[in-house]
Amino acid sequence: MGEERLHVALLPWLAFGHMIPFLHLAVALAAAGLRVSFLSTPRNNRRLPKIPPHLTSLITFVDLPLPPIDGLPDQAEATVDIPEDKVPLLKNACDLLQDPFKDFLAQKSPDFLLHDFFHHWAVAAAHDVGVPSVFFVVFSATATAFSGPPEALMEDGGKKSWPSPESMTSPPEWLPSGSTVAFRRREAELLYLSAFAMTSMGLTDVDRMRLAVEGCAALAVRSCREYEGEYLDVVRRIFRKPVIPVGLLPPPPPPPTGGDRDDNWGRIFGWLDDQPPKSVVFVSFGSEYKLTESEVHELAYGLELSNVPFLWALRRPSWASGSDEEALPEGFQTRTEGRGVVSFGWAPQLEILAHPSIGGSLFHSGWGSIIETLGYGHALVVMPNIIDQGLNARLLVEKGIAVEVERGDDDCFHRNEIAKALQMAMVSSEGEGLRRKARETATVFADRDLHDKYIKEFVDYLLKTRNNQSIEGN
Repeated sequence: MGEERLHVALLPWLAFGHMIPFLHLAVALAAAGLRVSFLSTPRNNRRLPKIPPHLTSLITFVDLPLPPIDGLPDQAEATVDIPEDKVPLLKNACDLLQDPFKDFLAQKSPDFLLHDFFHHWAVAAAHDVGVPSVFFVVFSATATAFSGPPEALMEDGGKKSWPSPESMTSPPEWLPSGSTVAFRRREAELLYLSAFAMTSMGLTDVDRMRLAVEGCAALAVRSCREYEGEYLDVVRRIFRKPVIPVGLLPPPPPPPTGGDRDDNWGRIFGWLDDQPPKSVVFVSFGSEYKLTESEVHELAYGLELSNVPFLWALRRPSWASGSDEEALPEGFQTRTEGRGVVSFGWAPQLEILAHPSIGGSLFHSGWGSIIETLGYGHALVVMPNIIDQGLNARLLVEKGIAVEVERGDDDCFHRNEIAKALQMAMVSSEGEGLRRKARETATVFADRDLHDKYIKEFVDYLLKTRNNQSIEGN
């Protein structure tokens, strides 16, 4: 009888910026022959992208019903469903998934648990039944390295290493010599408020990160040596555990969907078809950060001043009343007609990025979006706001593959600086070096054979670890 398939359980935090890379890892592991259980709430599981049909027999979606919490809206099962001030309630609800998770462990007995930063209780429950855990880090190695060694995070709730937001605005001593990776003041203030906020169980996110690292057998990082090898070395040195890069997990190329587009996107892609190659900048800021009215308006005026053709995918802001168009400055769409398009709501991002007329991206520098965008060699203009975005932006600029929009003295983004950065990245002769480096970087980010090799190395680690456990248990 052949050896039974390795069975891994994946448990992401309830944010699509975490669930999507966990899903990409699930697909990659299933393609390598592993059996995968993907654990999330019912509504989140239903909203995830479809998996390839030939892998459906190897990936099982396991529903963990989210208990109701006072103040948390019905059907709110991910951070995208709620304003920022409700996220602590979602964390409280997530902590109540412990019992159904323990039931899953008892019934299915996976060989490994691949968990997120949040789930220290899942690591403990898995350990109690002899299931080793691997912390799957969805952030870049650069951002992970910045956080520092676990013992530094442990003392005084992490505030010994990071006593104030200002302490996060210069590179820590453990980063590579000459590194420019650090937060700007506004980024640090936003992160500090969330990272050190007490949630249920008397823990901050910093506490949870430390417990995730301490409790795991190894860390699997969504990264590759070819892009940030020196920061992977730092993670390995400061965490003193096996650190296994699993590659960048690039999403599959978009299928040809021309016949399936609705009328709106049919018109938009028709407009893209008429634009010169590499001339249009795609503008999108993801699902986690909600742009303020001032930020939307400064973005609009910056695009207008730049004279660069643009396609802007804008989620309808909660502060906008009336029609979608009322979120934009008065007359903006009339003044930019023919040169730019604004689409409200969901956008087929991968299909847009793959279009030959797209040459750049103005975005928040989230790690997943960086991977998607650099896979096509586009020039990058970055406007980071929250979590790891600022750290990612500093490395992109350090490597010469992005222009960062400078904040004003008030720590806000302004139209003139936005227009200046767009001109530099998209059309000026000064930006040719940046555009060339972006194209060169695509040879790493789009190399599926390279990233498949990283997955194979990770699978080999899991198989070797299971086999060693079997030998020790006999």
